[in-house]
Amino acid sequence: MLFSEYQRYQYARSPLIEVICQLRFPTILTINNGEPADFQEAIREDFPRYAVRKEQAPPKIVGAGGPNPKVEPQPPISNHNFISTDGLWKINLTKDFIALSTLRYTNWEDFALKLDKPLAQFIQVYKPAFFQRVGLRYLNAISKKRLGLTDLLWDDLIRSPYLGILGEPDVDETKVGRSSLDTEISLEEGVRLKIHAGPGLINGGKQDPEVKFILDGDLSRTGNLTADKVPGTLEELHHYAERFFHGAILPELHEAMGPTPMAE
Repeated sequence: MLFSEYQRYQYARSPLIEVICQLRFPTILTINNGEPADFQEAIREDFPRYAVRKEQAPPKIVGAGGPNPKVEPQPPISNHNFISTDGLWKINLTKDFIALSTLRYTNWEDFALKLDKPLAQFIQVYKPAFFQRVGLRYLNAISKKRLGLTDLLWDDLIRSPYLGILGEPDVDETKVGRSSLDTEISLEEGVRLKIHAGPGLINGGKQDPEVKFILDGDLSRTGNLTADKVPGTLEELHHYAERFFHGAILPELHEAMGPTPMAE
């Protein structure tokens, strides 16, 4: 079962390590060619820290298929970062997208509220014609140690479609060096779900050597979506995300995370 019935829980020991919402739009060159001062001023109270990264764009091939194709380097892309005082919330703005990410997700209402003002100000300042892609990604890292489940196998905690070879009864999971599921699936009305699932280390294990189970669900909808369609689209993606997560875990894991039902 890919999706469970829609139910919401607040977990005392949530495995979420990052949540990202990204909205892509047709290129707005003024974002790349100047400092976004008006936008910063509008959101500076909530995101007072600022940094910018210059990212190299891939070269452009001119005359491909002709007798004298040329590779033309492209100007670097400015990735503007607006960061909360505690460093746990961040807005990224480039000529092609705006994104909100957090390392401290509590619930959907709080996240949507944090997105509301920056997105409204972005629309007011830059007036995008429409959004080409709206995405919502939930990255979970499930720790047996944190949950007191070190005596159990992943097969006791995660449903078998996400385990691959780890779900086989004659396989010792401690002897498996690498095993993961990577898939994309089209859902209803243009929604897509990209899944990565399997054991892994966070940041290469530099700070934490424990192998955790990574459950990464990236939901998106593409098309020419006007600004008034964004809230409803995000609500739909959030519903899918809740159902995807609960459809992937088993009751033992659900209970270990300390669930409290939430009213809709």
